[in-house]
Amino acid sequence: MTIEPAPVRLQLILITGISGSGKSVALRLLEDEGYFCIDNLPGRFLSEIPPLMATRGINRVAVAIDVRTDDSPEELRDHIAAFSNQGHDVKVIFLNARTDTLVQRFSETRRRHPLAFRLQAQNGVEPTLIESIEQERELMSLIDEAGIVLDTSDLPANTLRQWIREVVGADHRLLTLSFVSFGFKHGIPLDADLVFDARCLPNPHYVPELKHQTGLDPAVAEYLHAEPAVLAMIDDINGYLHRWLPHYLREHRSYLTVAIGCTGGQHRSVYLVEEIAKRFRRQDQVLIRHRSLAIRGAA
Repeated sequence: MTIEPAPVRLQLILITGISGSGKSVALRLLEDEGYFCIDNLPGRFLSEIPPLMATRGINRVAVAIDVRTDDSPEELRDHIAAFSNQGHDVKVIFLNARTDTLVQRFSETRRRHPLAFRLQAQNGVEPTLIESIEQERELMSLIDEAGIVLDTSDLPANTLRQWIREVVGADHRLLTLSFVSFGFKHGIPLDADLVFDARCLPNPHYVPELKHQTGLDPAVAEYLHAEPAVLAMIDDINGYLHRWLPHYLREHRSYLTVAIGCTGGQHRSVYLVEEIAKRFRRQDQVLIRHRSLAIRGAA
């Protein structure tokens, strides 16, 4: 008589996104954190993971899925939904990056874009790297709404690892608010759902003793706290979020990324993110990311 293994409720971390955006870094981190990791798995095989893991007593699995598989984005989205409907804990992390960053990464590794093989077979002509990247963006656009998006452009690998740890540790049953500071001179983060511009506020950069400090330093915080316009913007953003968050919740959103930018992402946006995040910590799950500081190695 064969005894079937008892059903196991899995914690599945699904790593997907644009090729060259850091999926290998994320998967290696999760492997180090004790997850059973599978790379390049076709989405149609997701349903076979629970019985296989049950025989091994494994309940934490990380899977990387991208355009190397034959699944269409629509099929992949359906496979993810079906897996979640089985009662498993599923988190989708979609990694993205600017095109210029991706071109640089592919040039450094001298690898072909994985979609180039398929496009060449279809059209008889090998596409350029940028054509492959843009085609992949179009194909994957249906998936980025399935989970939290992380823009890895210019990020040090250590910062990406820390952000992945924070996302994985968040409770998916609650709305996760990610507050991100950034510098407009580096571009708007690709993962931003809402963007607020703090460049109209007084700039500590022009105060000599504050120029090389950041919005995390007490002297900069004291300077900005004394400015009525700064306090007014904090109240306005806070009011906007409290007014509209219930509407996002009705749409079954699990993640919302609020980006606040100033010129360099060093003073004003950092201070605003810290202050506004304090107002939501008591009732929501909050993550803080200082993008430009991380790129500079100051955070």
